[in-house]
Amino acid sequence: MALLAVAVLTATGAAWRRYHQELSGLTISGVTPDGPKSSGKTQNILVMGLDSRLDEHGNPLPQDMYDALHAGDDSEGGFNANVLILVHIPGDGSKSTAISIPRDDYVTLDPASCATSPCKGKIKQAYGFAYARAKDKLAAAGVKDPLELDQKSRDAGRLAESNTVGKFLGNVPVDHFVEITLAAFFQIAEAEQPITVCLNEDTSDGYSGANFKKGKQQIDAAQAMAFVRQRRDPDQPLFTDLDRTRRQQAFIVSLARQLQDGGTLSSPGKLRALLDIAKQNTAIDSGLDPLSFAQRASALLDDGLSLYTLPVKDFGTDDAGESINIVDSDEIKGIVRNLLSPGASGTTTTTTPAPATTGIPDATGIVLNVVNSSGENGLAAKVEQALATRGFTQGAATTGAARDTTTLTYGAGAESAATALAAQLGLTATGSAAVEAQAVQLTLGSDARSGPLANVPVDQADPPTSATRTRTPATSTTPPVPVSATAPGANAPEATDLSQMDTGGIPCVR
Repeated sequence: MALLAVAVLTATGAAWRRYHQELSGLTISGVTPDGPKSSGKTQNILVMGLDSRLDEHGNPLPQDMYDALHAGDDSEGGFNANVLILVHIPGDGSKSTAISIPRDDYVTLDPASCATSPCKGKIKQAYGFAYARAKDKLAAAGVKDPLELDQKSRDAGRLAESNTVGKFLGNVPVDHFVEITLAAFFQIAEAEQPITVCLNEDTSDGYSGANFKKGKQQIDAAQAMAFVRQRRDPDQPLFTDLDRTRRQQAFIVSLARQLQDGGTLSSPGKLRALLDIAKQNTAIDSGLDPLSFAQRASALLDDGLSLYTLPVKDFGTDDAGESINIVDSDEIKGIVRNLLSPGASGTTTTTTPAPATTGIPDATGIVLNVVNSSGENGLAAKVEQALATRGFTQGAATTGAARDTTTLTYGAGAESAATALAAQLGLTATGSAAVEAQAVQLTLGSDARSGPLANVPVDQADPPTSATRTRTPATSTTPPVPVSATAPGANAPEATDLSQMDTGGIPCVR
């Protein structure tokens, strides 16, 4: 919203030189997201909200702000991306979409975030892990200036978080990012208070300081922070972190309405105040043109926006005992593909060499065990059945911890059969004392479908007879119907629901 100031200032006659002066203090990251890019005028912009209690220059906040935030001081928090929203702006001018990703979704993180592989963690941790690793490496390399050390480490975090989100959502392009700190929420709310919000029922929470009544109400900046940070309610056991995500969306919608109705977008003085907030607490990637972005973003307020919160399957704990969201990565990719490309059939026609169905004589008497670490339900059993036609004895089909790459190991007496199978799958067979004698273990990673199993007929009982086949990818399952994020009572969305919110007024949420 603060960047909209740029568009309005130029539109109201501010000189080009003044435009650059106004922007001179904005933090421009030294990196731009990796990976694929959107075509034409379409843009995907990742909004990252950090839980850091520092500003974008690494400075502590004023004490009165810490008091209002109800979130500790500069020793609290860190560099986790607690808010992750992918904003999709179609190049054809159609309605834009914002997809909120729950911060505790347990996913594969960018390799830069970890010293070992596979790199797993909460999706919000990709930033903080990469930041810490980069800071240690830079310090060891002799970088001593605190600001340089902080900014380069942040760049590593920004890049890792962007890459993690793009891959988790199905290798979608992340063209740009906008990063804001916790303080920005408070300062924008302070500049625009009072802000009208709406709740479906009474709620309170001692941790965030929330204490709200049912219905529409006007709140000040400190109350706004409690509104967007609440994730507990002693009287509502089903109140979760995903309800906080929907609160954040509702706050954004209400703030947009306030900016429009309160005259901020037509007041250069008010807009400069927002731009000053952006300079202190916002960073953008090096490839994002603020003027072009601001002009396009202003259309979001006029044309409306659909906001979605991605679902989770269940709640659990990781190896360290921390709470995590368990997600179905295939379902997530299908949902996102449907949201970003509505009407896509999800069916692809691929031309591949005729599958290798040659039997392996040395496989006779060798047990094939398949561990499914791909994230695709039922894949291990399908592979067992398909490879039995090559001479193996079907063994156990089990599920293991998610991993990226497929591996093949063997026990004593199974080297010849394992080596022949590895040649057909494009893998390397490795001996392992952990595998029982006369057995081969195939561990399927997330690359299995696109790589080792590309020519294995796992989706049909008999091998195909043509070199061309049509199949529906595992991620093309029919996406669930979104539940209204503003539904009250028994119809309120559960944490496991895909939910939707539109910008048609002041949304009432849990």
